[in-house]
Amino acid sequence: MPIFHRQRDDSVMSSTATDDVEDFTSTAQKGLVAPRYMGTVADQRDMTSLGRVQVLRRNFRFISIVGFGCTLICTWEVILTLLSSGLTDGGTAGLIWGVHRAPTAGGQYHWVSEFAPRRGQKFLSYMTGWLSAMGWQCAIVSIAYLAGTIIQGLIVLNYPDYDFQRWHGTMLVIGISTFSILFNTFLAKNLPFVEGLILIIHVLGLFAIIIPLWVLAPRNNARAVFTHFNNGGGWNNAGMATLVGLSTTITSMLGYDCSVHMSEEIKDASETLPKAMMSSVAVNGVLGFIMLVTLCFTLGEVDSVLETPTGFPFIQIFYNTTGSLPATNAMTAVLVITLTASTITEVATASRQLWSFARDEGIPFSSFFAYVTPGWNIPLNAVMVSLGITVLLSLINIGSEAALNAVISLTITSLMSAYIVSIGCVFLKRLRGEPLPPHRWTLGRFGLAINFGALAFLLPIFAFAFFPLYTPVTLETMNWSVVMYIGVIGMAMIYYWVRGRHRFIPPVALVKRDGM
Repeated sequence: MPIFHRQRDDSVMSSTATDDVEDFTSTAQKGLVAPRYMGTVADQRDMTSLGRVQVLRRNFRFISIVGFGCTLICTWEVILTLLSSGLTDGGTAGLIWGVHRAPTAGGQYHWVSEFAPRRGQKFLSYMTGWLSAMGWQCAIVSIAYLAGTIIQGLIVLNYPDYDFQRWHGTMLVIGISTFSILFNTFLAKNLPFVEGLILIIHVLGLFAIIIPLWVLAPRNNARAVFTHFNNGGGWNNAGMATLVGLSTTITSMLGYDCSVHMSEEIKDASETLPKAMMSSVAVNGVLGFIMLVTLCFTLGEVDSVLETPTGFPFIQIFYNTTGSLPATNAMTAVLVITLTASTITEVATASRQLWSFARDEGIPFSSFFAYVTPGWNIPLNAVMVSLGITVLLSLINIGSEAALNAVISLTITSLMSAYIVSIGCVFLKRLRGEPLPPHRWTLGRFGLAINFGALAFLLPIFAFAFFPLYTPVTLETMNWSVVMYIGVIGMAMIYYWVRGRHRFIPPVALVKRDGM
């Protein structure tokens, strides 16, 4: 039975803080990272215990990383953009009683490596790394696609004679992605400041939209809002339809592990990170629920807004409410700005996840992906590869919108898989009464119950994420994400048995904790 833990003797443990400072001072002297960007003594101690060298710039603080999490997930914005799926299958009641219970999860292949049963540590960690990397790479094109096609929807509204072409949307996706890449390279040092600024727009933008709806829009009947379930997808019953519709709209609360992948760029990460993640959950959860209830009371006739030529019911709702093109354009522009900002943070997250996994030899050409450009202190190769993947995936839209929607579904299923495995490993460890590693933040005695609740919610949503939105199923309505999911998992397993199992270094092999 392989055991990947390394040992530390008492003499080393007794001088941990001093040794950490010396190690990281040496790192700074080598020119890998400036001393002022190395973080606190706690950061240095954590990096040493994890067997890592500080090569990234720690310039995120609490507010900026809260902004990072809030603006990447952009809950109320995604609720608006994916409104049609929830309204088609589930209706207003399905949306309200489903989305507000969305779970959150953090941690990826590193945590699985530490918490999984020792016999399966290496393989489970490896597969979780692939799932997370795949999910975040697909997430970039998903958000950029939403931002780009919203611009197309506005063009349709303002110019009814516009000849809608899918390749136009693809070019917009590539443009937004390229801008995000440029921001993550030449302006990377300014990312924390921008995240704080976008957080302000994220919060104030909500009120810029809901206030006109509160004042001008007609009100739907409260009983209908909370009790009317729609079954526009043709499923056997409203309950099934609601679960299928929820599997898409759950995207609005998916991906809070984004902050985890930036942990080596956060000052005092072990304390700041969990607080920032929970704060992001609270902020986005409240804002998202306010937006959702507002929409359900002010959207008007469901079938009418679903038939909008813009492709986005929320644009039609804005126009029906204000009766003004300039007002609708201004309200929609808020979403374009925040979704573009989300694409910037998606690139940062996806590139760091790819870089981290490559650092542990988890993918082909690992040395290329794991390279950190001197002086830039960012994984530039991983950032540029993320652009290449996004461009290639966006081209799918030219041939088939259904295929691109499968890529978006793949984002959900991949990330959920990683969450289920990581939470499951922690849940099993708690259930067995095994101690968890030393930590500065904890769920306390509620940890086991929270883990169980998260798994109970995630597992059925994961299954329904593979379902198509409409029945009967045709080539156009089929959810092809299951084919892509199995294909990528299959390739990852083949690579693991041929090469990966000989080269992949499970993170736990580098961990040097007290008692390990």
